[in-house]
Amino acid sequence: MKQEYATIEIDEFPYVKVTFTGNAANDENFSDYLKNLKEIYTKRKRVAILFDASKAVFPGISFQKKQAKWLKDNEDLMKNYCAGTAYIIPNLIIRNVLKTIFKFQKQPVPYFVSSETSEAEDWLNQQLR
Repeated sequence: MKQEYATIEIDEFPYVKVTFTGNAANDENFSDYLKNLKEIYTKRKRVAILFDASKAVFPGISFQKKQAKWLKDNEDLMKNYCAGTAYIIPNLIIRNVLKTIFKFQKQPVPYFVSSETSEAEDWLNQQLR
């Protein structure tokens, strides 16, 4: 059985929640994650995305670079439709991974990083207003 890298919930669109499962990244599940992330933008409507990295595991540098490339390749979509992204990251190592990804490619939309779910959700809701 395939182990997902992340799940994406769109039931409360335009509020989208991406939850990292704790499974290690591999070529297949990471590609699926990036493909599913792009599908969020197929509605061509304003969206706010919460990334819950509470269970995230350290992705190797090749996956960090793939994420950075995805940001670059989809920069226009994000600028046009994403109100902002909030990250729940209680783990300092994973926070540093995010910083590394943003060094490879700047985050093209406003973002907020917190270890608290309520703070991240509040910030996202403000972005949607």
